[in-house]
Amino acid sequence: MNKVKTSFFCQNCGTQHAKWQGQCNSCKEWNTLSEEVIEKSTKKVWKSSQKICEAIKPLKIDKIDIKQELRINTGDQELDRVLGGGIIPGALMLLGGEPGIGKSTLLLQIAMRINAKVLYVSGEESQRQIKIRSNRINESSNDCYILSETKTQNIFSQIETLNPDLVIIDSVQTLNTDNIENSPGSISQIKECTAEFIRFAKESHVPVFLVGHITKDGQIAGPKILEHMVDVVLHFEGDRNHIYRILRTKKNRYGATSEIGIYEMQSHGLCAVNNPSELLISEKDEKLSGHAIAATIEGVRPLMIEIQALVSSAVYGTPQRTSTGYNTKRLNMLLAVLEKRAGFTLGSKDVFINITGGISIDDPAIDLAVIVSILSSYHDIEVSEKYCFAAEIGLSGEIRPVPKVEQRIHEAAKLGYESVFISKFSKIDTQNLLVKVIPISKIQDLVSHLFG
Repeated sequence: MNKVKTSFFCQNCGTQHAKWQGQCNSCKEWNTLSEEVIEKSTKKVWKSSQKICEAIKPLKIDKIDIKQELRINTGDQELDRVLGGGIIPGALMLLGGEPGIGKSTLLLQIAMRINAKVLYVSGEESQRQIKIRSNRINESSNDCYILSETKTQNIFSQIETLNPDLVIIDSVQTLNTDNIENSPGSISQIKECTAEFIRFAKESHVPVFLVGHITKDGQIAGPKILEHMVDVVLHFEGDRNHIYRILRTKKNRYGATSEIGIYEMQSHGLCAVNNPSELLISEKDEKLSGHAIAATIEGVRPLMIEIQALVSSAVYGTPQRTSTGYNTKRLNMLLAVLEKRAGFTLGSKDVFINITGGISIDDPAIDLAVIVSILSSYHDIEVSEKYCFAAEIGLSGEIRPVPKVEQRIHEAAKLGYESVFISKFSKIDTQNLLVKVIPISKIQDLVSHLFG
């Protein structure tokens, strides 16, 4: 008979404790420990019909063959870019996002489009429901198999029979294993089920997609160690009131973590956006004040985004500082620079900043565009639609250079912009450029050039 014991797990970080205590030793949160039953089992996890594999021997690094580690093309250009060129065989990828954002739709589209045998395991939907969804997105495939199951032992038995090239699990919170006597979604169940799929992926070289639910704080539900165990962590972001969805990489052992993929939610599924710059800039019938175009870079992709600002007299006693898609603390810093270095009295004004498209940008190169939009709304003078801006603002009011400025300028030229405002200290060759480059060194030069 298996030995049964209980242990205490932190519901916030997943740290195991021998006894109950008020505070977790790891994350320092209070009243987060809960008792869970652990059953120590000697059962095999997968490949139950085969003998125990021999111990893996160490190899010299120059003797390791990597020819088989060629990336698998998913058929989705945006997902391939985010993953670094495709799926690595044997990789375990975790996809998180809010309910209804489109996680299952995205993975079902991948399962139908990829040129490989796929096993799509759903613990939340029946096979008929998934078939209805596939009809809605107008996708069909002869090598996509649907399984409605939550027990890992049954899933691995079907994997041995089917021998797929890709496994998709929707979602990891619904899985349970016979080795743990706890309900699905508990800390110990999530850790053990994930560990089983890690062993399966590494031994069989079959990539696995796991779907993870997120908490109200925007973090993937379950222990934090879950993100450390997997190879790739993806976040599917967006507002259900907007049609655009953004796929971000939070962790990637096989590529960069700065890439993003942009999708458009339509009635027939998610469509990749190949040129997001045209969609992130709103169309207007007339020139309006408080608008400026910023040249930013997400990963290796240059983007043109529109910054909207509204400056008005404070109605209430305390002026408001509100930003959507932009760091509010950085906004306060820019307002302080404008007041201290440029002489603008903004202490009694409400300032609102919005980045169109519902996306969030952390690139400091949009500082100049933010200041231009604020001053445009302050003076109620529109800025030409043919201007774009790419520079960082220092605390002394100086205009600082930003990296990859040539890529930003080429993207502006491709989209038809006539002038690009950059830092005077940017080290680039301006002779062979298709747009006019206007170098500036301080905010006063910018104000005199745009607003007289």
